[in-house]
Amino acid sequence: MKPTVRGERVPAAMQDRYDEIIALTDAFCAQHLTDEYRDLCRRLVATLCRKRPSPLVTGPARSWACGVAYAIGRVNFLFDKSQKPHMRADALCQHFGLSAQTGSAAQDQF
Repeated sequence: MKPTVRGERVPAAMQDRYDEIIALTDAFCAQHLTDEYRDLCRRLVATLCRKRPSPLVTGPARSWACGVAYAIGRVNFLFDKSQKPHMRADALCQHFGLSAQTGSAAQDQF
């Protein structure tokens, strides 16, 4: 395993998949959220890459990116209108081209 730019360790076999997913989450966080959210998304994706077998090998990258952003947002009260930043769950999923149901189901897998 070699460390990524931020120091997360990702198995060599999963590096391309990691890069593909974080490209999506990084772009989303840059447009709608914060660097802290970006870092949390990267850490979660790296953790899922290290899991054996990694669930990230199946399914589209955008589904995983949405699930990761949804999970991180949910535990950090992103969907609470009184918090900053705030975003509706369906808007988050729509950014990735998915329905709110699909985004919620993806985050339930981890």
